[in-house]
Amino acid sequence: RPLHYGTLMGSRACVRMAAAAWASGFLNALLHTANTFSIPLCQGNVLDQFFCEVPQILKLSCSDSYLREVGFLVVSACLTFGCFVFIVLSYVQIFTAVLRIPSEQGRHKAFSMCLPHLAVVSLFVTTGLFAYLKPPSISSPALDLVVTVLYAVVPPTLNPLI
Repeated sequence: RPLHYGTLMGSRACVRMAAAAWASGFLNALLHTANTFSIPLCQGNVLDQFFCEVPQILKLSCSDSYLREVGFLVVSACLTFGCFVFIVLSYVQIFTAVLRIPSEQGRHKAFSMCLPHLAVVSLFVTTGLFAYLKPPSISSPALDLVVTVLYAVVPPTLNPLI
């Protein structure tokens, strides 16, 4: 019963989960924004993307941005890992509950609702990991644009359809 979170889990748990998601997203955005405004740009300010991505901005920097990039990767990886663990644990509980449904038709209906969401989450996570962790040797503007669209545009577009 996906629309009954408030009654199944309690409103306090819902508020805590929402607050944790908002706080971690705000912290991550704040760190990226503060770093972006402190980077000296010496190669102009024109990006070959349709929106500003941190790796693209770091390419325009004239300072040694390696330590900043590693710092961001560590902070972002910790936040992402926490979210990933939460998603995996949630899906384990969901699949456990679905497998307890006595009727085959009921299990099929439940899986048909869960699997598209899992596919979109998987697309988002894998393309996001590829975008931020790919080696610079295989980087090209066209590949960067395709990967960015796959993780920033496609999942939010598919969410209402799911």
